[in-house]
Amino acid sequence: MSKKRILRDIIGIFKDKASLLKANLSTKRGVSSIQVTVIRATTHASTSPPRNHRIAAIISAGDHSLPAIYACIDAIMDRLHSTQNPYVALKCLFIFHNIMAKGSLLYKDHVSFFPSSGGHNSLNLSGFYDKFDVETQQLSSWVRWYANVLERNMITSRTLGSYISPSSRLSINFDKIENHKGNNISFSNSVTEMESLVCLVEVICEAPESQYCQKIDLVHEIMILISEDYRSTQYHILIRLVELSSRVSRLSYLDLSELILCLSKLEGCRKKLNELFIRRKNDLFWEMVSQKKMDMEKVKFEREKQGLLLWNVDENCDELNWSSQRFGGKIQQFLVAAS
Repeated sequence: MSKKRILRDIIGIFKDKASLLKANLSTKRGVSSIQVTVIRATTHASTSPPRNHRIAAIISAGDHSLPAIYACIDAIMDRLHSTQNPYVALKCLFIFHNIMAKGSLLYKDHVSFFPSSGGHNSLNLSGFYDKFDVETQQLSSWVRWYANVLERNMITSRTLGSYISPSSRLSINFDKIENHKGNNISFSNSVTEMESLVCLVEVICEAPESQYCQKIDLVHEIMILISEDYRSTQYHILIRLVELSSRVSRLSYLDLSELILCLSKLEGCRKKLNELFIRRKNDLFWEMVSQKKMDMEKVKFEREKQGLLLWNVDENCDELNWSSQRFGGKIQQFLVAAS
């Protein structure tokens, strides 16, 4: 480790101590306690993920009341937007992600703001960049990507009306999904929901290529959480695919075209997803996606063929009418001349 790196780590430790001192001096004891917990969970010193008991403390603190929820979110966001250290930023986002997965509904509702509205809670970290060395530069790209994934996660959750991040490990039963009738899913919104789900998958596929960073414990734990989100996304996609394919004949031509394009984009993500989540290679999922796409393409082709036939019939009718009018006109001229 270089002297420059050692000096940076020491400065980081002093920054943490200063932040802790400032939090402890606050007259609002409840807020102060939450701020201290967040700071200790997101220290500069360690490259490991926040310890489970610290994450649990932050989640449980927000289960008590709205003021506690506001204090937790403010503490995490203040920490996130005041740091230029990628490890601290990733830890803040990791805690945020855990709240989305394990927090109470009230907690999630206040965390799941609408990203495009901006504001203090915005996770827009597109400009985050630590140029200290090659490692921090690579980690900065992970910060930008992770924030983007969480934003997209929240947008998709709002579109669906339910949260993507599962509170427990999700098991996909394909037989039950095939028999699912989708009574709780609005047909009018299903196409929009599918597009939003595929957008989330596409954002996940934008993960940085750095193999070195993936060996870091913190990044590894982040990928485990995101893999659970991906698993949940697969489930939501399959439910809507079954629902839409069961009523494919009622889809408009435009909806059919959008869905086929959407599924083509999803299939284009397969290779990258298999690389990211080696243990998530779900061939049954991809077989179902491919089959449903083929079914929709057949319906679209039949409609195009039917539309072409109707167009030819109309064109022939027009020609026949024109010929009849022309021939009728000549007969009338002949009769007038004969008389």
